Amino acid sequence: MIRLLVALVVVAGAIAAGAFFAGNPGAVEIVWQGWRIDTSVGVLAGAAALLALVVAALALLVAAVRRVPRNFRRRRADRRRRLGETALTRGLVALAAGDAGEAQRQARRATALIDNSPTALLLAAEAAQRQGDEAAARRAYAALRQRPDSEFLGLRGLIGQALRAGNDAAALPLAERAQRLRPAAGWLADSVVLLQARAGDWAAVHESLVEAVRRGALPADQARHRRGVALYELSRRAERDGDRRRAAGLAAKAQAMAPDLAPAAVQHARLLAELGRRRAATKALERGWRAAPHPDLARAYAQIAGGSRPLERAAALQKLADLDPQAAEGRLAAGEAALDAQLWGEARRHLDLALAALGAADGRASRRLCLAMARLAEQGPDDPAAARQWLDRAIAAPRAPAYVCARCGAAAELWQPQCPYCGQFDTLAWRVPEAAGEAIGAALPAAAAPMLPAPDVATGRAGTQSGLAAAAQSDK
Repeated sequence: MIRLLVALVVVAGAIAAGAFFAGNPGAVEIVWQGWRIDTSVGVLAGAAALLALVVAALALLVAAVRRVPRNFRRRRADRRRRLGETALTRGLVALAAGDAGEAQRQARRATALIDNSPTALLLAAEAAQRQGDEAAARRAYAALRQRPDSEFLGLRGLIGQALRAGNDAAALPLAERAQRLRPAAGWLADSVVLLQARAGDWAAVHESLVEAVRRGALPADQARHRRGVALYELSRRAERDGDRRRAAGLAAKAQAMAPDLAPAAVQHARLLAELGRRRAATKALERGWRAAPHPDLARAYAQIAGGSRPLERAAALQKLADLDPQAAEGRLAAGEAALDAQLWGEARRHLDLALAALGAADGRASRRLCLAMARLAEQGPDDPAAARQWLDRAIAAPRAPAYVCARCGAAAELWQPQCPYCGQFDTLAWRVPEAAGEAIGAALPAAAAPMLPAPDVATGRAGTQSGLAAAAQSDK
């Protein structure tokens, strides 16, 4: 509409100018280089307008000719981009279908057409990884790392490769660099802490956990317990270095942050006792017992608070059991101490309370409790035939409590910062193992899982073709 109005104005102006020059023809004389031209003003104006149109047309023609190469390059680039996007789509579809070979071919085509775009490089890396071509995947991830807009993607892929290869030393600096780029990523903070723990750098573990909580990358309660584990390991190192006072202070902080960790409470109490603070050592064990009763706490309490005589140990464990009357572990420890002191009545009372706490009426008496009852029946005033019944019952009794990994389900007799089977950090907890107490397989951090997971045919959900445990699929 606006263009039509402008055209009408121009036409009206031309008509008005023609009418004006027709009514006022005038005369123009031009003398140049011996030439003389006589004409009217209207003819001169028309000639000037015609010359301007010719010059404008020539200028447009020159501009159009100059734009031809640029337009050709643009159309060619648009065509390559469309073909590259088509190749990317086909590659992703092939990857989702599990056809890694076709995905790799489409990825190479897309990389060539779109000039190493991050998406094409990522597809190429994941397709090569599915094909088992780790070298090609590493080259693609390295190319991603060189670009500022895709550096994190490259680091993520290189970290996964290093973890799957078991090269923690190479994975740690990559993970620390990636964490500087994405400080709020929970799975990355978890991976950095795990790698630092495997390297034994407990001071760095503690510092990383503090920073992760400050950035909101890890839950405060989870990080607090892990900090307790790190402080416990720092306490052990300080003790090995001969600094018992510093070791005792670190152990106190460890027990406060991880009150259910029996080794930390025992470490704290033992160091206090060695420093001559037996009363404080006893209080430390009592705090640990109230948080989570454990046989190690009972043994340490008997040594520190009871002494060497059986009667003194029995009295000390009686006091400890009374701190948590419902805890079967306390009653069992007190009953065993009473057996050592030949206090048959006290032993019977405590063991009966342990039976009641464990629900032994429905057959859930532990093997240790059955053996204690057999010992009481054999050495005490009971019927000796009852000892055989308790021994038979001990054979079929449930497994004794152990340190069970929350990640892989494996059971370990001794507590360790990392699970001895899957290597995960701070996953061992004292409980009764399941029927299958062996490790399922070595679990890797979430950083080790592919960024474009393949479908799991059995479940219909995303999974991996490399047999990673469920831990590798979780994003913390």
